[in-house]
Amino acid sequence: MLATFVNIFKIPDLRKKILFTVAMLCIYRIGFAIPVPGFDQSKFAAEMGQNRDSSSPIGRVADYLQMFTGGRLDQTSLFGLGIMPYISASIILMLLGEVVPSLRKLRQEGQTGHKKIQEYTRYLTVLLCVFQAMMYLKLMGQYSYAGMHGMAIAMGVVGMTAGTIFLMWLGEQIDEYGIGNGISLIIMAGILARMPWAIARFWNNMEWTVGGAPGKYGPAHLIFLLASFVFVVAGAILITQAQRRIPIQQAKQMRGHRMYGGQRHYLPLRVNHGGVMPIIFASSLMMFPPVLIGQLLRVWPDSNALGMIQNAFQEHAYTYNIVYITLIFLFAYFWTTVQFQPKEMAKRLRDSGSFIPGLRPGPRTAEYLETVMTRITYFGAAFLSVIAVVPSVVNRSMGIEWQITQFLGGTGLLIVVSVSLDLVQRIEANLLMRNYEGFSQSGRIKGAYA
Repeated sequence: MLATFVNIFKIPDLRKKILFTVAMLCIYRIGFAIPVPGFDQSKFAAEMGQNRDSSSPIGRVADYLQMFTGGRLDQTSLFGLGIMPYISASIILMLLGEVVPSLRKLRQEGQTGHKKIQEYTRYLTVLLCVFQAMMYLKLMGQYSYAGMHGMAIAMGVVGMTAGTIFLMWLGEQIDEYGIGNGISLIIMAGILARMPWAIARFWNNMEWTVGGAPGKYGPAHLIFLLASFVFVVAGAILITQAQRRIPIQQAKQMRGHRMYGGQRHYLPLRVNHGGVMPIIFASSLMMFPPVLIGQLLRVWPDSNALGMIQNAFQEHAYTYNIVYITLIFLFAYFWTTVQFQPKEMAKRLRDSGSFIPGLRPGPRTAEYLETVMTRITYFGAAFLSVIAVVPSVVNRSMGIEWQITQFLGGTGLLIVVSVSLDLVQRIEANLLMRNYEGFSQSGRIKGAYA
């Protein structure tokens, strides 16, 4: 393993890509130290810290947004919105591409259409940035300095929009001159940047004696967290790499006096085809009920019905987790339906002269592929559900803070695992291309299959 790391820096091209990527990520982290002028940062940071400690809906929403987007909401930083507007714009155009004929036609035009869709994505990102920055700064209006309310909001909207566009540009530069997916690496860097804070918070509340004071963590908590982290990460790697391999037979063809074709290969179908998107969609929807009910309770504080609904949608409530898991399943099948096109895949197999043994090319092949994908998506969604509720279960059963248990599962862990695997595979591909050994002595890292 050590020799592999040494070989990475022996290759000039690969070394430049890695150093360029690290430099871009350092610039990304430096940007959080640049606040938007016109706001009292100390007062707002104290308010956010109080909300986070009290596990209020606003605190949970802020923690989720910071973890996923890589942004920072405990101060009005230029990068406060993170990369989320760009991701939202990409998802919106991706979904519209399934229903709008003009966008679908652009997707089929290859590289030219892709560039045009990227241009539309940037325009939509600017609109989303302006909207989200205005909504966010409107909530922060009470923390602006006296006599600077309007000017502070205007500077904040311009600054935060420019910050997100700059992050989008950084991601594109990493894609072109660095290694790995730039946007994914930015998100992963934002998640990992919170890990030292969580470790320090756990260590400061650590007691090495058995039966310590309430709110303190003992050796049993430490051992459990370490073991759980290893097992959950191993499971996340397994489900991320897992594939269902469909055997494909290529038809034989006579060309002159020679027989060509007849090879047998496999069509890999990912068990977790939707990646982290089902959890992202479900988490986004589950953020709104607690905040909305909390606002309604301010208007009708004596409403028993609203109080019961609020208790049912607490993060540790049984009803909340049942609805959360149901949404994960629904979005897993929805995302697979949008991304996976069995009819188009069956058509490509038929046009290339390939077929699945025992099945007629065309509609029968498409029906079989859809059936297989439906079955394996169920297991992928079930695993995502387990990963999503692990932090809440550990927090509730062992009394460990949610800011610490979130590294045992959920969106953040899956993003870190999937991006890390992609980065390792890209580096390994560069090593093997230049006749160097990869990270695994048994060969290239591959996906598990059933």
